[in-house]
Amino acid sequence: MYRRQFPPLLALLAAPLLNAQYAAPPTAYTITQIDSTAGATIRIYRDGSKALLDRETPSQTPGGTATHIRSFYNLEKHEGNAWDAAAANPPCSSSRFSGDWGDPFAASAALHTELAGAHLVDAGTAAIAGMTAKIVDADTPQGKARVWLEPKYGLILRLEFTPTGAPTQTMVEVKSVSLAAPPASIFVLPASCKSAGPPPPTDAERIAAETGASAADFTLATHGPASANSCTVIFRVVRAGSLTPITSGFQLALDRTVDPDHPGGYTIGLGEVGHSTFSGGALHEVTGQLQNGVLRIDDAPPLFDIETAFGRAGSSSALLYRQCFGPQTVLLYVLKNPARISDGDDWLWVKSGKYAAAPAGR
Repeated sequence: MYRRQFPPLLALLAAPLLNAQYAAPPTAYTITQIDSTAGATIRIYRDGSKALLDRETPSQTPGGTATHIRSFYNLEKHEGNAWDAAAANPPCSSSRFSGDWGDPFAASAALHTELAGAHLVDAGTAAIAGMTAKIVDADTPQGKARVWLEPKYGLILRLEFTPTGAPTQTMVEVKSVSLAAPPASIFVLPASCKSAGPPPPTDAERIAAETGASAADFTLATHGPASANSCTVIFRVVRAGSLTPITSGFQLALDRTVDPDHPGGYTIGLGEVGHSTFSGGALHEVTGQLQNGVLRIDDAPPLFDIETAFGRAGSSSALLYRQCFGPQTVLLYVLKNPARISDGDDWLWVKSGKYAAAPAGR
């Protein structure tokens, strides 16, 4: 599902843009804006707990196909649907979301409160999107920015950024704003959304089901950033649900010197008797270092890659971000079905709880 977000370079701007006290944002509106980076037109509709983002993107190549995606958000249930509005009978996907869904008022408020450090200059006012906007110029180490602000709610109506030595780029451009409630028909979903089934579980729900414990005791190892402190990693393979250790029937390979910008090009070869070979990058097999199914990784690097091979059952690859919750931190590879790896898995750091303790002797 598409969510409208301001580009990361805007984190170079400053919160004091922004000394004004603005009114609480409206919960009913229609806003049309241009995503200049892709040439897309985005219409954002909201009426209370219902919201819809309508994104039309022209073809990026001559003779190519334009796209027209609609994303509906139930803000109370944190559930959504997305479909291709250009299709006659579009399939509909379902999902869950948390936090930002694309609210332009929330995105503007985030800039007002989170950004700091730029030198600001009042540059007057101008008419934009049928409103009189306040203009603020900001100097940053990377270039100059100019922001047009709607006066009542602080909505960013336009934002231009001029990188040092480069042409000016229009990052945000609002074309129209209406604070009337959109027509109810805007939020009518295609029939296919009714049969799309329930949205997938959230990360927390999935982790709780896999571990039989509180999701707060774990964090996904595939999500960054890495922790600044180092630790010894105690790695185990376990079965989802019971977290029963799986101590044999697999091979492991480790690369401690991962460079995400220059992938190692790993290859896992499978022999006739189900034995695998590992190659690529600095990958080397560490199966022989397992003790009762447990691998100890001393002074774990911020990023490392683990390759697993379960013979005919399949294999997996994971780029992991170090998280240290103590001098020794447990890393679990949780498998739904060791006989068929493709049934699902998760890589989890154990933050706390009974599974945080390293096995005896480790």
